[in-house]
Amino acid sequence: MKLAGKVALLTGAGAGIARASAKLFAREGARVAIIELNAETGSAAADEIRAQGGEALFVETDVTSDDSVRNAVEATVARFGRLDVLMNCAGGSLQEDGPVHQMDLAVWHRTIALNLLHPFLVCRHGIPHLMQAGGGSIINLGSHMGLKGSQKPAYAATKGGITSFTQTLAAQYAAHGIRANGIAPGTVRTERSIKRWEGRTEDQMTPAERAQLAIRKMYPFSVGEAEHIASIALFLACDDSRMLTGTMIAADGGRSSYIKVSQS
Repeated sequence: MKLAGKVALLTGAGAGIARASAKLFAREGARVAIIELNAETGSAAADEIRAQGGEALFVETDVTSDDSVRNAVEATVARFGRLDVLMNCAGGSLQEDGPVHQMDLAVWHRTIALNLLHPFLVCRHGIPHLMQAGGGSIINLGSHMGLKGSQKPAYAATKGGITSFTQTLAAQYAAHGIRANGIAPGTVRTERSIKRWEGRTEDQMTPAERAQLAIRKMYPFSVGEAEHIASIALFLACDDSRMLTGTMIAADGGRSSYIKVSQS
């Protein structure tokens, strides 16, 4: 029970990595707040955790709205009495995220709001409660696409910003017993990823998608399940990782670490 007595707030927890993490946190003794815009998936995630004997609260939340995030944090503390872990996982990219000179400004602003403004708002309202609890852990979800150049400039910019934001949080709040770390996953088989990539032949893909598929084949450890990232999140949330802060863990199968070369 690595998180016994802890309260964790997870954004985007109706699906994917955050949902898997919420379930794992609950199994390890945490009481969890499911922060999710989709009422159907958010309620279902909370119900699933409760059915397995855990404690969960669902709060329908627009993570790009300051008032909505404030309400989510206040509802969590009102229900559970404290806050120990913030996991900022909601996010995503848009298909229209393309060359800078062709990008619609609405695509840029939407991506910034979802991927960068959202963790700022959660920390803005959540950190005072972590301080009141005597410390805690912040976990921000980056991406391998934020660790080096990418074909999606808006998404890459936000995820690169997550790294700097996380490092700054680590510096600012270490004296309060708060650690801040991040995870930069490769490809994770979430519901959205499966829908986009699986069940289609290569001749049905765009040239850019075929290029991405080739990269995945070159890095066999770069594709994983949501539960694999959840295990890393659990490590960062609990005291096992007490010596880590300001770190971005590249869980991308080596894609950001080395260039794959053919072997003769």
